[in-house]
Amino acid sequence: MDILGIETSCDETAAAVVRDGREVLSSVVYTQIPLHVPYGGVVPEIASRAHVEKIVQVVREAIGSMRVDAVAATYGPGLSPALIVGLNAAKGIARGLGVDLIGVNHMEAHLHTPFLVDPGDDSGSVPRPEDAMPALGLAVSGGHTAWIDMPEYGKYEIMGQTLDDAAGEAFDKAAKLLSLGYPGGPKIDAIAREWFALHPDGGDLVPFPKGRPREGVSALAGLPAELCVSFSGLKTALLRYVQSQGGADALVERGEIPRVVASYQEAIVGAVADRTRAALRRKSRKSLVVGGGVSLNSRLRSALARVAEEEGARLFVAKPKYCGDNGAMVAALAYFKRTPAGEAAMSLDANPSLEVGE
Repeated sequence: MDILGIETSCDETAAAVVRDGREVLSSVVYTQIPLHVPYGGVVPEIASRAHVEKIVQVVREAIGSMRVDAVAATYGPGLSPALIVGLNAAKGIARGLGVDLIGVNHMEAHLHTPFLVDPGDDSGSVPRPEDAMPALGLAVSGGHTAWIDMPEYGKYEIMGQTLDDAAGEAFDKAAKLLSLGYPGGPKIDAIAREWFALHPDGGDLVPFPKGRPREGVSALAGLPAELCVSFSGLKTALLRYVQSQGGADALVERGEIPRVVASYQEAIVGAVADRTRAALRRKSRKSLVVGGGVSLNSRLRSALARVAEEEGARLFVAKPKYCGDNGAMVAALAYFKRTPAGEAAMSLDANPSLEVGE
């Protein structure tokens, strides 16, 4: 079964065709990064306008001369104006082709990315998603940081999550404060790699907080504090440190930016790794399944590999090209989880606050 997947939840206009939920036949992604660089972050109005301008081109390139058996689209969570573009385009295409429309949860789709294969890959080296269950899922991106129990494929329950900023957002805001540019995650990763290459033992890092909330905080909404994270205090700590050192320009002049960046990244990576270890100890799971753009971070990948090995879980992380937002993850998940579909999907509205498992 060949499914066309459309993804427009944030600042990537993406479409892909995937066969039987695994084999990526095509994947086209138009990135809007240059449009948002002047603002240091995604501007919803600019994002939605760019989606409108590019969606037809991207879909045509993804489909080519192929025939598809269904159309899938992300309907949440994400930016409402952006979601509407992709969802409405998918509805029109499904109607025009006379095939089913399938609505897909963006976060759940990210957790499917480690199971994608390209033509020519040894698919036997990558298990089918149901064979990796039960698993702990970690969705870590610009908009989400959540630990999700997956007792069987297609069933999701949030065990813990960020109480404020996602890890990717925390990286972007730090990069903006330090005038490193946008998007911040890749820039911080690159600078920190240079630091750790010179200081394998970590060196003299700034002791930034790892953002563990206190038990009883209302924002936990019943979730255990040891499985949740808050990055707002970390951002404040970075701001105060920069101010105490005379500002970002002074740090640049003294050549201290790599040390500060590495320290900040280590706090985020440490927080995510610690919560992941705690989640695996709460519920022993066969696999650790990681999805989302921040899973590209080299330091985080190494930390999660250590945690998985220590806790007896097999780590599954997507190929780099499938870590960010893409249509392949949408089309692939739709094959395994074909609801909402048909007329129920045609009546879907964009849901920017859609939760995992809804």
